[in-house]
Amino acid sequence: MVRVTNAVASHRRKKRMLKIAKGFWGDRKNHLRMTNDAVLRALANNYKHRKLKKREFKSLWIVRISAAAKAHGISYSKLIHGLLKAKCGLNRKMLADMAIRDPDGFKAVVGFAKAALA
Repeated sequence: MVRVTNAVASHRRKKRMLKIAKGFWGDRKNHLRMTNDAVLRALANNYKHRKLKKREFKSLWIVRISAAAKAHGISYSKLIHGLLKAKCGLNRKMLADMAIRDPDGFKAVVGFAKAALA
């Protein structure tokens, strides 16, 4: 009886794994056992880092808003509290963008928040 190797499917599996590992460093790109470990780890970190990226950007926006708010004589927490009281629909991403690109508009928003607090 002829030995069955399922060669087409196993080659396809190996080829798929090596294709994902293209650009990896050293033996991780062309030795199957190392490639398999590296790819599985990379895919797991890919999922994890997509979640972390959102956190990191939010903290960056908060730092930018805080710095711009301090320049206008109000703390970050009071600014956010004032905007919530005033029912302002601006999110942190837009506020950070305004703080950098449109200082006059940000100053108006700060005034709006201060008025709501008073």
